[in-house]
Amino acid sequence: MAKVSIIIPIYNEVVLLPTVLEHVRALPLDKELVLVDDCSTDGTRDILRREAEQPDTRVLYHDRNQGKGAAIRTGLAHATGDIVIIQDADMEYTPSDILSVVQPILEGRTRVCYGSRFRGTIVGMRLPNRVANHILAWLVTILYGQRITDEATAYKAFRREVIQKIPLTCKRFEFCPEVTAKVLRMGEKILEVPVRYVARDFEAGKKIGWKDFFVAVWTLVKNRF
Repeated sequence: MAKVSIIIPIYNEVVLLPTVLEHVRALPLDKELVLVDDCSTDGTRDILRREAEQPDTRVLYHDRNQGKGAAIRTGLAHATGDIVIIQDADMEYTPSDILSVVQPILEGRTRVCYGSRFRGTIVGMRLPNRVANHILAWLVTILYGQRITDEATAYKAFRREVIQKIPLTCKRFEFCPEVTAKVLRMGEKILEVPVRYVARDFEAGKKIGWKDFFVAVWTLVKNRF
């Protein structure tokens, strides 16, 4: 069976991280967990020190906060699985959906698969966020010629040889548009499968904001030309 590297970028998720890890560890996959702490200050590192003792778990630390994209890049540099997927450190996504996202790659039907919230179920997403997500997906279609429904999904899975040869420069949330643009520029096709999503708000710890939308638009445009 192919091995799956699950990269979890983490920043101040002391409340939800244990639940995420419990669910991810229960997945019936040959897997490794690559946990990347982006300089948390809320007690998350105490959890990670214990997690480092678990088998097939690698814990990496940033000595200063750099952003989600930087944490993913750190994780990618240390991933050894045949397939790589990103898992957020909260419970907006349902970890068991990882099985659906990696399955098309395991079956050889694609080398890149996204978990689309808009093909699945969404609870609690505010209208401005829906609009922003639809605009980004539309831009991908216009600029890169492939119709996708969810450019900004956290559930992105790749054959490792695909993702590790992409020269990423992202620091924050521009990982999503950058990797999407560069994957499509390489000639890869993105397959989408439905996933479940329950949005949280800023009071509950959500970190992405409106300025990240404009960065995403610019990232899609600049990587096209």
